[in-house]
Amino acid sequence: MFFDRVEVEFQAGKGGDGCMSFRREKYVPKGGPDGGDGGRGGSIILEARLGVNSLAQFATRKFFRADKGGFGMGALRHGKNGRDLHLYVPCGTSIIDVEDGFVIKDLTQVGDQFTICRGGRGGHGNARFKTAQNQAPRERELGQPGETRHVIMELKSIADVGLIGKPNAGKSTLLSRISSARPEIADYPFTTKYPNLGIVDVDAERSFVLADIPGLIEGASEGIGLGHEFLRHVERAGLLVHLIEPTPMDGSDPIENYAAIRDELQHYDETLADRDELVVLTKCELDSDNSVQQSLQAYFDEHPANHSRELRAISAAADIGLQGLVNEIMERVTRRREEMLEAGITPTPIRQDDAPVTPKKNRRVPPHKAAATEGLSNEVQPQDVQGASTLSDTGKVVPGERRERSS
Repeated sequence: MFFDRVEVEFQAGKGGDGCMSFRREKYVPKGGPDGGDGGRGGSIILEARLGVNSLAQFATRKFFRADKGGFGMGALRHGKNGRDLHLYVPCGTSIIDVEDGFVIKDLTQVGDQFTICRGGRGGHGNARFKTAQNQAPRERELGQPGETRHVIMELKSIADVGLIGKPNAGKSTLLSRISSARPEIADYPFTTKYPNLGIVDVDAERSFVLADIPGLIEGASEGIGLGHEFLRHVERAGLLVHLIEPTPMDGSDPIENYAAIRDELQHYDETLADRDELVVLTKCELDSDNSVQQSLQAYFDEHPANHSRELRAISAAADIGLQGLVNEIMERVTRRREEMLEAGITPTPIRQDDAPVTPKKNRRVPPHKAAATEGLSNEVQPQDVQGASTLSDTGKVVPGERRERSS
């Protein structure tokens, strides 16, 4: 099941208590204090990772706690630090404080990390309190409690293109024809109950992410219907593809349907209403005389918009105009990505292969492979190498011609 909004409580680990101990050994009657400090409690770290598409792991478990620190011990032994708890979330997850309602952090890029709860500091042992005046302190510190956060995790999908329109306008059908996604498709409204994401591969090097949300109806911005719960998934989309059915099943006017959805976008978010838009007339085989398309074009001419808008006609069932629509979307997505790069914003990778590769740390090399004997082995001994006493510029043996051993 798809989860895009969950309420979770996080608690970092408590720090370990300090130890009160005195050195007791034979023939050492006054060894003095030797109580060690407690370990630090584990922190909780959230990380945006490519390949995580839902908040399902947080829907079934509402409370997460990190490990606590170990107690300090005698002989000045420090307690074990608690292990940090790393949790992975999808890219585009917003962390919202429940009590105040403000956004604590927005994890949009792959690899973004955020320590939502810091572990408590370990308490000091009695060895820390030794002074010239107090040489046998009998006091210690208890570990500090870890931070606690009660938050709402809200997912806003990172999609290049958002599909919007009335129920049964053909959004899921279009998504299934141009991508490998397989959403549920039926001939009744509100078949789509949760957002569907699909990757559209234009060629070997170009692709974009398409988000299909449940159909919008009038009053969606006020909580009517299903689409209002998922409008957040197209907030990050740079391009909106608005699908219009020429002959709606309920007998409504397609132009009035278009205007109603534009009003809902305006009420939900003004910036979303000013986003670039492609208006697509679906099921164009039902508009044989192009009367609906001409009426829409006339409406656009009479009501100019503040954003880029273009009208196209397609038929997903008859495979009419799909390739031209995909190419137009790809061109607009490419231009937006170039603008993001110029502004210093890195577009989110689509697949795991597109993510930046973190270089691995060089492992420690054994001495016999890192010193001047690197070029030697069981087959190549020092006496077999001419000029073995001479080193290269890097301080390593340069194997030369092998010498014949005397019998």
